[in-house]
Amino acid sequence: MAHPKRKISKTRRDKRRTHDKAVAPTLAICPNCGAAYKYHTVCGECGQYRGKQAIEEVEA
Repeated sequence: MAHPKRKISKTRRDKRRTHDKAVAPTLAICPNCGAAYKYHTVCGECGQYRGKQAIEEVEA
């Protein structure tokens, strides 16, 4: 197993961890229904993707 030769300072450790934060996903507005959805996914409200119907709405 690897064993460190010297103690890593808090500053050096925290510099490494600056990129380990959560980022909110980028949202787009659906041109068909106006709902917000994640990029490169099907709209959850109307079921369209890039102007084409991807999911048929099923009524229960």
